[in-house]
Amino acid sequence: MQLLLILLVVYGVVVGEPKAITNGTISLLITFAPAVMERNYQLPLDPWLGLWITLTVFLHTVGSAVLYARLGWWDHLTHAMSASLIAGVGYTFARAIDIHSDRIYLPRQFYFAYVLVIVLSFGVIWELFEFGLDLAADATGITMPLAQHGLDDTVRDLMFNSLGALAVAAFGQVHLSGIAEQLLEELVPEYAEDR
Repeated sequence: MQLLLILLVVYGVVVGEPKAITNGTISLLITFAPAVMERNYQLPLDPWLGLWITLTVFLHTVGSAVLYARLGWWDHLTHAMSASLIAGVGYTFARAIDIHSDRIYLPRQFYFAYVLVIVLSFGVIWELFEFGLDLAADATGITMPLAQHGLDDTVRDLMFNSLGALAVAAFGQVHLSGIAEQLLEELVPEYAEDR
């Protein structure tokens, strides 16, 4: 997928497509995050988690460069995938805080609501960001890498964000709690010693 992202950036340069260049470069940098975390922080991430991150940014980039205009459902897929990734990160950090501190207790039911609120908040911020880019594009005449396509599109985006969040809220406690403990052990050495 990284090779395909490089090819997409090259394609953007050759045909003068700023969305492919911008989104491809940012996505390519994000795909290196698991390797950087392992090298710099000795935090080996589960290969499935690395795939989840890479696939999410890859699908978004391919969509923004080629498929959003041709396949209407592609935007829904990428919103659900991005929301699930944000939900996973939010869950992992909340769980790590819960494990780390004796003064903080987060009941299991809390995580479900927490994941939904985090994802919906990020979704609203994202839509406002797209709206701001539209205003900047109108004011400057510069084509922006992201665009808002009306109120109906915004509502659909938030709906698919919710679906991605629901998937993580429902299944995240089973599959992500080990990642939270591993993260805590690596970032807080005292936690590993106390265990």
